[in-house]
Amino acid sequence: MKNYTVNRIEENILQINGLADNPLWQQAEVLTDFSSPWDNAEPEKIEFRALWDLKNIYFSYTVYDTNIHIDRKDDSVDSIGESDRIEIFFRTDETLNPYYCLEIDPTPRIMDFKASPAKKFDFDWNWPKNDIVIKSHIKEEYFVVEIAISIQSLMNFNLIKGRTIEAGLFRAKYKKQQNNLFEPTWISWVDPDTETPNFHVASSFGTLTLG
Repeated sequence: MKNYTVNRIEENILQINGLADNPLWQQAEVLTDFSSPWDNAEPEKIEFRALWDLKNIYFSYTVYDTNIHIDRKDDSVDSIGESDRIEIFFRTDETLNPYYCLEIDPTPRIMDFKASPAKKFDFDWNWPKNDIVIKSHIKEEYFVVEIAISIQSLMNFNLIKGRTIEAGLFRAKYKKQQNNLFEPTWISWVDPDTETPNFHVASSFGTLTLG
């Protein structure tokens, strides 16, 4: 499995602002190892970073994109699901029973849900609001999404085993086609080795190790 080491920082000094410009982010490993296994085109650059302290784990996505697509018809799951977004999935183990999905667009709207095998999604479930903070910012050449999640909530959902978190890191990029409809390109850190795009399988996950 692919692994990313999450470097530790001093407690309560990183305040996310949606810009990923805090100097503390320089202490994070930069992960750019994303691909689109089902598309021949090389995806635009994505920089993922993560840090942690005893209270929270922090994530930052910087996605280089000069043509961001956001479906603004409403704030529904369907609307977010038709928009460019980043995604982080967490699982308890390889059975995916259950796993938890965070899908966040650049504005930032969040589609968070609990899932079980065979793409059974519970959209009535939400990550506890007191345990997650999300900020974002859209620039001319890229957008940033920052996330802070409490360590306690990860423990409550049995998502930390020792110092390991099993996670999938993804991105959906919507591109306008000749018929004027938008179709997604699916981008992943781990190639799940599926014939068609599918992040909802055990093979799409890697590990995050708390350093």
